[in-house]
Amino acid sequence: MTITKAACIGGGVIGAGWVARLVLNGIDVAVFDPDPEARRKVDEVMKGARRAYKRLATAGLPKEGKITYAKTIAEAVADADFIQESVPERLDLKHRVLAEIDAHAPSSALVGSSTSGIKPTDMQVAMKKHPERLVVGHPFNPVYLLPIVEIVGGEQTWPEAIELAREYYAEIGMKPVVIRKEIEAFVGDRLLEAMWREALWLIKDGICTVEELDDIMRYGFGLRWAQMGMFQIYRVAGGEAGMRHFMAQFGPCLSWPWTKLMDVPEFNDELVDLIAGQSDEQSGKWSIRELEKIRDDNLVAIMEALSKENRGKGWGAGELHKTYVKQLGAAAKAKVSKAAEKAKATKPKKVAKAKK
Repeated sequence: MTITKAACIGGGVIGAGWVARLVLNGIDVAVFDPDPEARRKVDEVMKGARRAYKRLATAGLPKEGKITYAKTIAEAVADADFIQESVPERLDLKHRVLAEIDAHAPSSALVGSSTSGIKPTDMQVAMKKHPERLVVGHPFNPVYLLPIVEIVGGEQTWPEAIELAREYYAEIGMKPVVIRKEIEAFVGDRLLEAMWREALWLIKDGICTVEELDDIMRYGFGLRWAQMGMFQIYRVAGGEAGMRHFMAQFGPCLSWPWTKLMDVPEFNDELVDLIAGQSDEQSGKWSIRELEKIRDDNLVAIMEALSKENRGKGWGAGELHKTYVKQLGAAAKAKVSKAAEKAKATKPKKVAKAKK
Protein backbone atom coordinates (compact mmCIF):
# COMPACT_ATOMS: atom_id res chain seq x y z
CA MET A 1 0.00 0.00 0.00
CA THR A 2 1.11 3.56 -0.65
CA ILE A 3 -0.15 6.83 0.82
CA THR A 4 -1.03 9.09 -2.11
CA LYS A 5 -2.72 11.94 -0.23
CA ALA A 6 -2.79 12.66 3.49
CA ALA A 7 -4.71 15.01 5.75
CA CYS A 8 -3.55 16.32 9.12
CA ILE A 9 -6.27 17.65 11.39
CA GLY A 10 -4.54 19.80 13.97
CA GLY A 11 -1.32 21.73 13.32
CA GLY A 12 0.20 22.01 16.78
CA VAL A 13 3.54 20.53 17.81
CA ILE A 14 2.50 16.94 17.09
CA GLY A 15 0.28 17.70 14.10
CA ALA A 16 2.98 19.82 12.47
CA GLY A 17 5.47 17.02 13.14
CA TRP A 18 3.23 14.64 11.18
CA VAL A 19 2.98 17.18 8.36
CA ALA A 20 6.78 17.38 8.21
CA ARG A 21 7.32 13.62 8.17
CA LEU A 22 4.72 13.07 5.47
CA VAL A 23 5.80 15.99 3.28
CA LEU A 24 9.49 15.07 3.51
CA ASN A 25 8.53 11.59 2.31
CA GLY A 26 7.06 13.19 -0.82
CA ILE A 27 3.40 13.00 0.21
CA ASP A 28 0.92 15.83 -0.37
CA VAL A 29 -0.79 16.93 2.83
CA ALA A 30 -3.93 18.96 3.46
CA VAL A 31 -3.91 20.68 6.86
CA PHE A 32 -6.86 21.93 8.88
CA ASP A 33 -6.42 23.94 12.06
CA PRO A 34 -8.66 26.87 13.06
CA ASP A 35 -5.77 28.58 14.87
CA PRO A 36 -4.91 31.75 12.86
CA GLU A 37 -1.26 31.07 13.74
CA ALA A 38 -1.35 27.50 12.41
CA ARG A 39 0.41 28.22 9.11
CA ARG A 40 3.25 30.06 10.86
CA LYS A 41 3.65 27.28 13.44
CA VAL A 42 3.72 24.57 10.78
CA ASP A 43 6.26 26.61 8.80
CA GLU A 44 8.52 26.83 11.88
CA VAL A 45 8.38 23.07 12.40
CA MET A 46 9.02 22.50 8.69
CA LYS A 47 12.18 24.66 8.90
CA GLY A 48 13.51 22.53 11.73
CA ALA A 49 12.54 19.29 10.00
CA ARG A 50 14.17 20.31 6.69
CA ARG A 51 17.33 21.21 8.56
CA ALA A 52 17.38 17.82 10.33
CA TYR A 53 16.63 15.86 7.15
CA LYS A 54 19.36 17.68 5.24
CA ARG A 55 21.76 16.02 7.66
CA LEU A 56 19.83 12.76 8.01
CA ALA A 57 19.12 11.96 4.36
CA THR A 58 22.68 11.49 3.13
CA ALA A 59 21.49 9.56 0.07
CA GLY A 60 19.02 12.25 -1.01
CA LEU A 61 15.37 13.15 -0.51
CA PRO A 62 12.29 12.77 -2.68
CA LYS A 63 10.58 15.88 -3.98
CA GLU A 64 8.66 17.43 -1.10
CA GLY A 65 4.95 16.89 -0.99
CA LYS A 66 2.71 19.92 -1.27
CA ILE A 67 1.10 21.48 1.83
CA THR A 68 -2.35 23.00 1.39
CA TYR A 69 -4.43 24.66 4.10
CA ALA A 70 -8.09 23.71 4.09
CA LYS A 71 -10.87 25.95 5.41
CA THR A 72 -12.83 23.00 6.81
CA ILE A 73 -12.26 19.43 7.95
CA ALA A 74 -14.50 18.27 5.11
CA GLU A 75 -12.28 19.99 2.56
CA ALA A 76 -9.09 18.59 4.12
CA VAL A 77 -10.18 14.94 4.14
CA ALA A 78 -12.21 14.89 0.92
CA ASP A 79 -9.70 12.92 -1.17
CA ALA A 80 -7.30 11.63 1.49
CA ASP A 81 -6.45 7.97 1.91
CA PHE A 82 -4.64 8.57 5.24
CA ILE A 83 -5.82 10.98 7.93
CA GLN A 84 -3.99 11.81 11.17
CA GLU A 85 -5.96 13.60 13.89
CA SER A 86 -3.86 15.59 16.39
CA VAL A 87 -6.27 17.87 18.27
CA PRO A 88 -6.02 18.57 22.04
CA GLU A 89 -6.71 15.80 24.57
CA ARG A 90 -10.39 16.49 25.22
CA LEU A 91 -12.79 13.65 24.52
CA ASP A 92 -15.64 15.97 23.58
CA LEU A 93 -13.40 17.70 21.02
CA LYS A 94 -12.13 14.36 19.69
CA HIS A 95 -15.75 13.26 19.25
CA ARG A 96 -16.70 16.34 17.25
CA VAL A 97 -13.62 16.19 15.04
CA LEU A 98 -13.75 12.43 14.41
CA ALA A 99 -17.47 12.59 13.62
CA GLU A 100 -16.78 15.22 10.98
CA ILE A 101 -13.83 13.27 9.56
CA ASP A 102 -15.97 10.15 9.39
CA ALA A 103 -18.79 11.98 7.64
CA HIS A 104 -16.64 13.43 4.87
CA ALA A 105 -13.60 11.17 4.34
CA PRO A 106 -13.60 8.45 1.66
CA SER A 107 -14.82 5.15 3.11
CA SER A 108 -11.45 3.53 2.39
CA ALA A 109 -9.41 6.17 4.26
CA LEU A 110 -7.53 5.09 7.37
CA VAL A 111 -7.93 7.40 10.37
CA GLY A 112 -5.17 7.58 12.96
CA SER A 113 -5.35 9.52 16.22
CA SER A 114 -2.28 11.00 17.92
CA THR A 115 -3.95 10.83 21.35
CA SER A 116 -1.50 10.33 24.22
CA GLY A 117 -3.81 8.19 26.29
CA ILE A 118 -7.51 8.10 25.34
CA LYS A 119 -8.69 4.62 24.37
CA PRO A 120 -9.81 4.27 20.75
CA THR A 121 -13.02 2.54 21.88
CA ASP A 122 -13.98 5.72 23.71
CA MET A 123 -13.31 7.83 20.62
CA GLN A 124 -14.81 5.73 17.84
CA VAL A 125 -18.33 5.87 19.31
CA ALA A 126 -18.60 9.26 17.57
CA MET A 127 -17.96 7.67 14.16
CA LYS A 128 -21.35 6.51 12.92
CA LYS A 129 -20.33 5.43 9.39
CA HIS A 130 -16.95 3.68 9.67
CA PRO A 131 -15.68 3.31 13.25
CA GLU A 132 -13.80 0.20 12.14
CA ARG A 133 -11.13 2.28 10.39
CA LEU A 134 -9.98 4.23 13.49
CA VAL A 135 -6.69 3.36 15.15
CA VAL A 136 -4.52 5.16 17.65
CA GLY A 137 -1.21 6.09 16.02
CA HIS A 138 0.59 7.59 19.01
CA PRO A 139 3.98 9.15 18.14
CA PHE A 140 6.63 10.92 20.20
CA ASN A 141 8.03 14.39 19.70
CA PRO A 142 9.68 15.24 17.33
CA VAL A 143 7.46 13.14 15.09
CA TYR A 144 9.65 13.76 12.03
CA LEU A 145 12.70 12.19 13.71
CA LEU A 146 11.62 9.72 16.41
CA PRO A 147 10.46 6.61 14.57
CA ILE A 148 8.33 4.88 17.22
CA VAL A 149 4.54 4.87 16.83
CA GLU A 150 2.19 2.92 19.10
CA ILE A 151 -0.76 1.41 17.20
CA VAL A 152 -3.85 0.60 19.25
CA GLY A 153 -7.18 -0.70 18.03
CA GLY A 154 -10.56 -0.25 19.69
CA GLU A 155 -13.43 -2.67 20.11
CA GLN A 156 -14.79 -1.79 16.66
CA THR A 157 -11.45 -1.57 14.85
CA TRP A 158 -11.00 -4.12 12.09
CA PRO A 159 -7.78 -6.20 12.12
CA GLU A 160 -7.29 -5.06 8.50
CA ALA A 161 -7.12 -1.44 9.71
CA ILE A 162 -4.38 -2.38 12.18
CA GLU A 163 -2.36 -4.02 9.41
CA LEU A 164 -2.91 -1.12 7.05
CA ALA A 165 -1.76 1.29 9.77
CA ARG A 166 1.34 -0.82 10.29
CA GLU A 167 2.12 -0.62 6.56
CA TYR A 168 1.42 3.11 6.26
CA TYR A 169 3.54 4.12 9.25
CA ALA A 170 6.40 1.84 8.20
CA GLU A 171 6.21 3.34 4.71
CA ILE A 172 7.18 6.76 6.12
CA GLY A 173 10.15 5.40 8.05
CA MET A 174 8.54 4.65 11.41
CA LYS A 175 8.77 1.70 13.79
CA PRO A 176 5.16 0.58 14.41
CA VAL A 177 4.48 -1.36 17.61
CA VAL A 178 0.98 -2.82 17.93
CA ILE A 179 -0.17 -2.70 21.56
CA ARG A 180 -1.75 -6.03 22.43
CA LYS A 181 -4.43 -4.77 24.84
CA GLU A 182 -6.31 -1.49 24.85
CA ILE A 183 -5.41 0.55 27.94
CA GLU A 184 -5.29 4.26 28.76
CA ALA A 185 -1.93 5.92 28.01
CA PHE A 186 -0.76 2.74 26.19
CA VAL A 187 2.86 1.76 26.99
CA GLY A 188 5.18 4.70 26.33
CA ASP A 189 3.21 7.28 28.30
CA ARG A 190 2.64 4.88 31.19
CA LEU A 191 6.40 4.55 31.56
CA LEU A 192 6.92 8.30 31.18
CA GLU A 193 4.16 9.04 33.69
CA ALA A 194 5.85 6.82 36.27
CA MET A 195 9.17 8.62 35.76
CA TRP A 196 7.48 12.03 35.84
CA ARG A 197 5.68 11.37 39.14
CA GLU A 198 8.86 10.20 40.84
CA ALA A 199 10.81 13.15 39.41
CA LEU A 200 8.25 15.64 40.77
CA TRP A 201 8.66 14.19 44.27
CA LEU A 202 12.46 14.33 44.06
CA ILE A 203 12.35 18.00 43.13
CA LYS A 204 9.58 18.91 45.60
CA ASP A 205 11.40 17.22 48.49
CA GLY A 206 14.65 19.02 47.65
CA ILE A 207 16.58 15.83 46.87
CA CYS A 208 17.95 17.30 43.64
CA THR A 209 17.35 20.08 41.11
CA VAL A 210 15.85 19.62 37.66
CA GLU A 211 19.31 19.99 36.12
CA GLU A 212 20.84 17.39 38.44
CA LEU A 213 17.99 14.97 37.69
CA ASP A 214 18.42 15.48 33.93
CA ASP A 215 22.17 14.93 34.26
CA ILE A 216 21.61 11.63 36.06
CA MET A 217 19.42 10.52 33.17
CA ARG A 218 21.47 11.78 30.22
CA TYR A 219 24.89 10.82 31.59
CA GLY A 220 23.67 7.50 32.94
CA PHE A 221 20.84 5.13 32.14
CA GLY A 222 19.52 7.33 29.33
CA LEU A 223 22.54 6.34 27.25
CA ARG A 224 21.84 2.68 27.95
CA TRP A 225 18.15 2.98 27.14
CA ALA A 226 18.89 4.70 23.82
CA GLN A 227 20.43 1.55 22.44
CA MET A 228 19.08 -1.42 24.43
CA GLY A 229 15.96 -0.39 26.30
CA MET A 230 15.25 -1.68 29.81
CA PHE A 231 15.02 -5.46 29.76
CA GLN A 232 17.98 -6.14 27.50
CA ILE A 233 20.13 -3.85 29.69
CA TYR A 234 19.01 -5.65 32.83
CA ARG A 235 19.75 -9.01 31.22
CA VAL A 236 23.34 -7.84 30.75
CA ALA A 237 23.39 -6.53 34.34
CA GLY A 238 22.66 -10.07 35.53
CA GLY A 239 26.07 -11.19 34.32
CA GLU A 240 26.56 -14.61 32.75
CA ALA A 241 23.42 -15.91 34.49
CA GLY A 242 21.36 -13.27 32.71
CA MET A 243 17.86 -12.09 33.60
CA ARG A 244 17.09 -14.76 36.20
CA HIS A 245 20.09 -13.72 38.29
CA PHE A 246 19.24 -10.04 37.93
CA MET A 247 15.67 -10.60 39.10
CA ALA A 248 16.78 -12.79 42.00
CA GLN A 249 19.24 -10.10 43.10
CA PHE A 250 17.11 -6.98 42.67
CA GLY A 251 13.55 -8.34 42.81
CA PRO A 252 13.28 -8.05 46.61
CA CYS A 253 14.01 -4.30 46.32
CA LEU A 254 10.54 -3.83 44.85
CA SER A 255 9.04 -4.35 48.33
CA TRP A 256 11.30 -1.75 49.94
CA PRO A 257 9.83 1.73 50.56
CA TRP A 258 12.09 3.45 48.02
CA THR A 259 9.49 5.08 45.84
CA LYS A 260 6.56 7.48 46.13
CA LEU A 261 5.28 6.21 42.82
CA MET A 262 1.72 5.66 43.98
CA ASP A 263 1.43 9.12 45.52
CA VAL A 264 1.07 12.36 43.58
CA PRO A 265 2.55 15.61 44.94
CA GLU A 266 0.06 18.43 45.15
CA PHE A 267 0.31 20.22 41.81
CA ASN A 268 0.10 23.74 43.18
CA ASP A 269 1.62 27.10 42.25
CA GLU A 270 4.49 26.55 44.65
CA LEU A 271 5.59 23.36 42.88
CA VAL A 272 5.12 24.91 39.43
CA ASP A 273 7.19 27.95 40.42
CA LEU A 274 9.93 25.76 41.89
CA ILE A 275 10.27 23.62 38.78
CA ALA A 276 9.81 26.45 36.28
CA GLY A 277 12.41 28.56 38.09
CA GLN A 278 14.97 25.75 38.12
CA SER A 279 14.22 25.04 34.47
CA ASP A 280 14.91 28.70 33.63
CA GLU A 281 18.25 28.47 35.43
CA GLN A 282 19.10 25.28 33.55
CA SER A 283 18.04 26.23 30.03
CA GLY A 284 17.07 29.89 29.93
CA LYS A 285 20.16 30.79 27.91
CA TRP A 286 18.69 28.98 24.89
CA SER A 287 15.45 29.77 23.07
CA ILE A 288 12.99 26.93 22.48
CA ARG A 289 13.90 26.93 18.76
CA GLU A 290 17.61 26.68 19.67
CA LEU A 291 16.88 23.77 22.00
CA GLU A 292 14.91 22.07 19.22
CA LYS A 293 17.92 22.36 16.90
CA ILE A 294 20.24 20.95 19.58
CA ARG A 295 17.79 18.11 20.25
CA ASP A 296 17.43 17.28 16.55
CA ASP A 297 21.18 17.36 15.90
CA ASN A 298 21.79 15.05 18.84
CA LEU A 299 19.06 12.63 17.77
CA VAL A 300 20.43 12.38 14.23
CA ALA A 301 23.97 11.90 15.59
CA ILE A 302 22.82 9.12 17.94
CA MET A 303 20.95 7.31 15.17
CA GLU A 304 23.87 7.72 12.77
CA ALA A 305 26.25 6.27 15.35
CA LEU A 306 23.94 3.31 15.99
CA SER A 307 23.57 2.75 12.24
CA LYS A 308 27.28 1.87 12.01
CA GLU A 309 27.22 -0.76 14.76
CA ASN A 310 26.55 -4.52 14.55
CA ARG A 311 29.20 -4.91 11.82
CA GLY A 312 27.66 -2.18 9.74
CA LYS A 313 24.14 -3.60 9.85
CA GLY A 314 22.98 -1.09 12.45
CA TRP A 315 21.61 -1.66 15.95
CA GLY A 316 18.20 -0.72 17.34
CA ALA A 317 17.06 2.66 16.05
CA GLY A 318 20.27 2.77 14.00
CA GLU A 319 19.20 -0.24 11.93
CA LEU A 320 15.90 1.43 11.06
CA HIS A 321 17.73 4.72 10.42
CA LYS A 322 20.00 2.99 7.92
CA THR A 323 17.00 1.52 6.08
CA TYR A 324 15.14 4.84 6.12
CA VAL A 325 18.08 6.75 4.62
CA LYS A 326 18.26 4.18 1.80
CA GLN A 327 14.50 4.41 1.29
CA LEU A 328 14.62 8.21 0.99
CA GLY A 329 17.60 7.95 -1.36
CA ALA A 330 15.79 5.48 -3.61
CA ALA A 331 12.81 7.83 -3.75
CA ALA A 332 15.16 10.70 -4.65
CA LYS A 333 16.68 8.68 -7.52
CA ALA A 334 13.22 7.72 -8.76
CA LYS A 335 12.32 11.42 -8.76
CA VAL A 336 15.38 12.27 -10.88
CA SER A 337 14.68 9.42 -13.33
CA LYS A 338 11.03 10.43 -13.65
CA ALA A 339 12.01 14.07 -14.29
CA ALA A 340 14.52 12.98 -16.96
CA GLU A 341 11.92 10.82 -18.70
CA LYS A 342 9.43 13.69 -18.65
CA ALA A 343 12.01 16.11 -20.07
CA LYS A 344 12.94 13.62 -22.80
CA ALA A 345 9.28 13.13 -23.74
CA THR A 346 8.62 16.85 -24.02
CA LYS A 347 11.87 17.75 -25.83
CA PRO A 348 11.13 18.94 -29.39
CA LYS A 349 12.38 16.61 -32.09
CA LYS A 350 14.94 17.90 -34.54
CA VAL A 351 13.58 18.28 -38.03
CA ALA A 352 15.85 16.78 -40.67
CA LYS A 353 17.12 19.32 -43.20
CA ALA A 354 15.74 18.81 -46.66
CA LYS A 355 18.34 17.90 -49.29
CA LYS A 356 18.89 20.55 -51.89
